Formats: sequence, structure tokens, C-alpha cells
Amino acid sequence: MGKRIVITGANGQLGQTLMRSTLFELHTLLPLGREDMDIAIQSEVSAKLDALKPDVIINAAAYTAVDAAETNPEDAYSINEQGVKHLARWCKGKPCHLIHVSTDFVFAGDKNRPYRVDEQTNPLSIYGQSKLAGEKMLTEILPSKFTIVRTAWLYSPYNNNFLKTMLRLMRERDELNVVDDQIGTPTSTAGLAACLHGLVMAEKPGKLYHWTDAGVASWYDFAVAIQEEALAKSFLDHAIPIHPISTEKYKTAAVRPPYSVLDKSKALLDLQCPQIHWREALRDVLRTLTEK
Repeated sequence: MGKRIVITGANGQLGQTLMRSTLFELHTLLPLGREDMDIAIQSEVSAKLDALKPDVIINAAAYTAVDAAETNPEDAYSINEQGVKHLARWCKGKPCHLIHVSTDFVFAGDKNRPYRVDEQTNPLSIYGQSKLAGEKMLTEILPSKFTIVRTAWLYSPYNNNFLKTMLRLMRERDELNVVDDQIGTPTSTAGLAACLHGLVMAEKPGKLYHWTDAGVASWYDFAVAIQEEALAKSFLDHAIPIHPISTEKYKTAAVRPPYSVLDKSKALLDLQCPQIHWREALRDVLRTLTEK
């Protein structure tokens, strides 16, 4: 039986992917961009959700400007913490399952093995701290009616992301320097959408999961693969040199976790989610871009 599913952050890359996914065809998707409902304002959340009466909310709304958050912490917390609180408060006492998308940035990245769901959190940035604060709001307000999915390194055919930035720079520049000592897993929003669909169908609230595509890479590895696959699809007409550099040589306002591979064993056990290697997912996204 189809569900009424509100998607917050509907104009973001994950929101747009969810709206286009054929997996949700049997459900009624109710997309809400910030202009439709600002989750940072409790009265807007209450009024809009009272009218829509969703069975499920997928919270894809987030403040994701990682470096900007260092100088704008109020903006990050208003969405990533307070916005989650407002959604959770509305869901409390109602038959609505809140699925919240979180991040690998809740970890310090000082391990040399994939992070389990029960691992100690220790975010290094304002962005990571604000996302962890949102997770805590859920566990306090909705102890048995939420699901959190932490993911990492998202990209898609939509909006701005690492893939689209690399493709643009590869056309504009004669060479590129890309960090090679930050390790994680590039993850297509299509793969995450499949996991979120599995959560909707499994109806297992009160859980915490990790989800990314399969495999491991550095940002340098990802950039090299982007160029190789784009050349193979004639999306680029020539190759440029790509040089690996250290994080020390590429200063950013926010500290990134150096190793943020996520252990997905719990999600693979509980959910019927197809998992593909990040390189195959990259080919799929580039195919969509060439069709556009």
C-alpha cells in the first residue's frame, strides 16, 4: 500500500533524485523546498504538515556549506539541529515515521577501518557538530519513531557537487591538484535513494544505519576516475594532468575527517538495498548527464 511521503529539501540533489526515482512510484511524494516550508520555523512546519498529514517524512533538508558553517554557525544549527527538532516535535504522538539523513562528518576520521553505527562520535567541524546535534534531537524527542541514515561524499546529476565541479575544471584548466589523503566512499544519490526506499518499505523506526556505495577512494582517486569515465563517454574531449596533494597543501576553513569510510553491514542485513561499487555508480550518473 502506498504511503504519503513528505520530502524536505526537495530542491537539493537528494530531493531531486527521490522525486525522479521510479522506486517510489506506488507512493504519493509531497516535495517541500525551503520556499514551501522552512524547517527552521516551528509554526511553518506545524501548519504545512498538519495540512499534508504524511505517513513518512524523509528529511533531506540540510545546511551543507561545510566551510561557510565555520563563520555562520547559527545558520547551520538553525537547520541541522533546530529544523530536525521541529520535525520531530510534529511527529511525536502521530503515526508518522521520520527518516533523517545525516553525515560521516559526525566522526573525527582518526580510525583506519570503517566506522560502525555504534562508534564514538567526535565531529571536527561546525557542520559535523550541528548534524550530530540534530541526531541527538531525534533520539531525545522520538526515541522509537525515527531512523537516521548517515551517508558520505554525495554527488548526482543535479545542483553543485564534486563531480560537476571536476568536470567544469577539467574543461577550464590545464591541470588540477586534488587531495589524496582524505579517504571515503563517493556515493551517488541514486544509491542512497534506494536505501531510503528500503527503509520506507521495511518500517523499522528507531534505528541508526550507515549507507554509501561500495568501495573506497581518495578525492584524488575520484577525480582521476571522473576524467577517465568522462573521456570514455566523450563528455570531455581531452585529458589534463591531475596531481595528488596533501590536505596540508589545500587549506580549508573546516577540518575534514581524514578517513570516513562507513560500515554498512547493519543496513545490508536489515534492508533490501542493492549496493553497487562507486565506480559503476559514477558511470550511471555520467550517463544521465550525457542524456541531459
